[in-house]
Amino acid sequence: MPAPMLQEREITRLIVEEYMNELLANLELDVAIVGAGPSGLTAAYYLASEGKKVAIFDRKLSIGGGMWAGGMLFNKIVVQDGAREILDNFEIKYKKIGNYYVTDSVHAVTALAYHATKAGAKVFNAIGSEDVIVKDGRVRGLVINWSVVDNLPVDPLSVLTKYVIDATGHESEVIHTLVAKNNVKLATPSGGIEGEQSMDAETAERLVVENSREVYPGVYVTGMAANAVFGSPRMGPIFGGMLLSGKKVAMDILDKL
Repeated sequence: MPAPMLQEREITRLIVEEYMNELLANLELDVAIVGAGPSGLTAAYYLASEGKKVAIFDRKLSIGGGMWAGGMLFNKIVVQDGAREILDNFEIKYKKIGNYYVTDSVHAVTALAYHATKAGAKVFNAIGSEDVIVKDGRVRGLVINWSVVDNLPVDPLSVLTKYVIDATGHESEVIHTLVAKNNVKLATPSGGIEGEQSMDAETAERLVVENSREVYPGVYVTGMAANAVFGSPRMGPIFGGMLLSGKKVAMDILDKL
């Protein structure tokens, strides 16, 4: 009797084997990005396009961060004129209305993800960073775990990396963990986490790019994590600054690699 065309065991073997091969291949990185929102995906694209070894870890099953939902679940987003070049680089379709560009949020997220992964960045979803590896006054790796085991006594694994990018949004999870566990000083006005301010779109869009920088040896902040760490306002569903922020961090790191 001929073997069936579809064999359950073989399907399982292929999934497990290929996943483990990719995980093993990404245990030592040029850049580890925590958070697969717009700024994280943008940074990954520009880094991977230059041949750097990049992996993104996102604790959620779906990637895209807050961009998926647009404004209040109206899945449209706005990008200002200064970031149009990035929309074009990612082949994101848009409608120009005055000085703004309006695009579909689902289309934008899928375009960012497609181009970042096509460039060579690897996305590990449902995996978060619960800690960092600190040696000789520098962050040198991530401590990772399945997000589904939160509050369970499951020991994590580790990934070594030359640089970490905190792209976890408002929560700025990597920086909060770094400060809480190591009592270190950051490159912020107070030396600590300043905390996010209330909405001011124009100021926030400018500062999110300015704030995207190295805040502790080996760790950069980007997107809303940058504004939360530096005490700047939130901007709401306008995303040009987020894209520009991710590109800026990537360019800064490329200069050092």
